[in-house]
Amino acid sequence: MRLALLGCGTVGSEVVRLLHEQAADLTARIGAPLEIAGIAVRRLGRDRGDLPVDPTLFTTDALGLIKRDDVDVVVEVVGGIEPARGWLVEALRAGKSVVTANKALLAEDGAALHDAAAEGGGDLYYEASVAGAIPLLRPLRESLHGDRINRVTGIVNGTTNFILSAMDATGAGFAEALEEATELGYAEADPTADVEGFDAAAKAAILASLAFHTRVGAADVHREGITEVSAADVASARAMGCTIKLLCIAARGADAAGRETVSVRVHPAMIPLSHPLASVGDAFNAVFVEAEAAGPLMFYGRGAGGAPTASAVLGDVVAVARNRLAGVRSASESAYADLPVRPMGEALTRYHVSLDVADRPGVLAAVAGVFARHGVSIATVRQGPAGGGAAGRGEDADLVIVTHVAPDAALAATVGELRGLEIVRAVASVLRVEGGL
Repeated sequence: MRLALLGCGTVGSEVVRLLHEQAADLTARIGAPLEIAGIAVRRLGRDRGDLPVDPTLFTTDALGLIKRDDVDVVVEVVGGIEPARGWLVEALRAGKSVVTANKALLAEDGAALHDAAAEGGGDLYYEASVAGAIPLLRPLRESLHGDRINRVTGIVNGTTNFILSAMDATGAGFAEALEEATELGYAEADPTADVEGFDAAAKAAILASLAFHTRVGAADVHREGITEVSAADVASARAMGCTIKLLCIAARGADAAGRETVSVRVHPAMIPLSHPLASVGDAFNAVFVEAEAAGPLMFYGRGAGGAPTASAVLGDVVAVARNRLAGVRSASESAYADLPVRPMGEALTRYHVSLDVADRPGVLAAVAGVFARHGVSIATVRQGPAGGGAAGRGEDADLVIVTHVAPDAALAATVGELRGLEIVRAVASVLRVEGGL
């Protein structure tokens, strides 16, 4: 079985290394040896150390490599939308099997890849696109195919999980924790994709598509990052017996008209310390799946890095190679349900609202009246002097309100009215509360 490898960076070089080190085992598992037909790279002259590969295999002509008749499987670890989309569509239409780790492309235009795979008759596997080495997508696509999945909640970005874990452990602010993550190599020089939630949103779209048999794209995912999470938010969460995580949440449920829909969102949220995801620290990933027959399932492990991601890539390569030798292909895309995506305004959750208010009589009643007018029920209230100093009339105060479950649109309207009140100096933060307390 001959492979065309597109990309030889952090992940690609680990794929090459594992192919070399595990050659005998891979041959035994597949029933035929795996050989690299060529490796497409941007620059031929780059120093690749002691990579165990014939230098003559490198080429800058990715499309020419893909079109070769002796290529059976195309492995793409370049990333980005173009030119990767054109390359993979070409390979799939030609009947070649494709293994990709490209979460951005799958979330942006996975439909084009699935359609090309159906047209050409090859396999499309992408386990490495979500949660690195954690075996997650194939269980959703195959092991749980006879069950009904109702909800998927996960920590799927290691950079943000490291930052929030550091803020919780040390009391540091976001900027300080991000600096530490960068120094340790967990954050890129430009961390926007991670800290603004774009990376997690792409993964959420892939998870929702598989879990609910519905094509969900990145544009369908409500996305918020962690840049506004403060040390005060983390301290407030701790006082409630919670921690803050950047969660991807995909859920199946009925809308206001009773139609079955899906809701997909990524945002920071408080979760109780008793929740299985609360103890997931450092740069680890974890996904909590709730299925009707199987019940709650937890998938945990390293969600990024060259070796873990390469492990997932090689697992897919073994699967597609065995299928080609047997003359079969995997099950095609399952999007029969075609459920509509519910607007974020209809999502139901609890909220933690922190306000800076004037410290005078009647303030609490006025604030509570705003919540009541928008149908948002208050569960708890905590009030104290601003900044934790000595109380005194005429000074500002901190007011922390935790609500019962309410629609997101109702909470947004509540916050909008609160911002216009003379007694409210500022809405310091609004965080969702997930997982029950």
